[in-house]
Amino acid sequence: MTATISNRPVGPIGFGLMGLTWRSQPASYDDAVKVMKRALDLGANLWNGGEMYGTPEANSLHLLEYYFTQYPEDKDKVIISIKGAAGVAGPDGSPENVRASVENCLKILNGKAFISIFEPARVDPKTPIETTVAVLSEYVKAGKIGGIGLSECNAQTLRRAHAVHPIAAVEVELSLFSTDPLNNGVAEACSDLGVALVAYSPLSRGWLTGQVRSLDDIPADDFRHLFPRFQPETFHLNLKLVERLEQIAAEKKVTLAQTALAWVRAHNRMPGAPLIIPIPGCTTVARVEENLASVELTAEEMGQIAAILKEIPVHGNRYPEVWEQFNDL
Repeated sequence: MTATISNRPVGPIGFGLMGLTWRSQPASYDDAVKVMKRALDLGANLWNGGEMYGTPEANSLHLLEYYFTQYPEDKDKVIISIKGAAGVAGPDGSPENVRASVENCLKILNGKAFISIFEPARVDPKTPIETTVAVLSEYVKAGKIGGIGLSECNAQTLRRAHAVHPIAAVEVELSLFSTDPLNNGVAEACSDLGVALVAYSPLSRGWLTGQVRSLDDIPADDFRHLFPRFQPETFHLNLKLVERLEQIAAEKKVTLAQTALAWVRAHNRMPGAPLIIPIPGCTTVARVEENLASVELTAEEMGQIAAILKEIPVHGNRYPEVWEQFNDL
């Protein structure tokens, strides 16, 4: 049976655009297009971007417009999910801001690509989710966007939103470092409602690439220095988990990143699981090819990993407190 999102076939692994436009030195558009093209060729047809991933003049939308100017024939091959409706001081799901955000995204894309899913970037605690979703439903009915997504919501919010208009996908952080959605009711709600679970940061901001061995491996201007899991008092503790997981990858003769992505995808086989699609960020063709290699974990390997996760806890919250307050609302 073919997996679908918004009634469109979707590959087992998606592609996150954030790293191509939201870095201190973003990739040139021509280099980024090569990465995107290779990802699509290998079956990663769920592309996830954001209005806030970059500057107002150069973000995911601008890159997408550039890509589809070069490859207009790919327009109907890609499922595009865009996060927007962010506010200056946090999420802003007010009708005025949601409309302004959607209209801005449509303007930038200039008809070159279709927004299959539009999702507010986090839940606005000041605006009922029903109000936000009702506004977006107007755009779905008008045919301007294909569907509605949510980001970092809890199970109750998802069910409330879905009662107003069907939700196509929920984007939450899910990785070997962040397993909460599997246990806090979000995955269960997605399964009950037929909502896809889009797993962002499946490589845990680089932890699960095996490329980060010390804090010196992270550029001085990298935003990860703000995150609790990358602080001097927690770094060495979290590295212990990486080192144990690397043993599983080495025995399997695959990379740690491939093991981590296979772990996320393996949950699709669990009884009662929703459709789960990891969206790793890739900035090079080589990394795309590594991440999209076909790797499957056996039940025995999944058991070994479960034992490691039970033995070695992750230290530090996912986000600094200023951002953590807007998660799981």
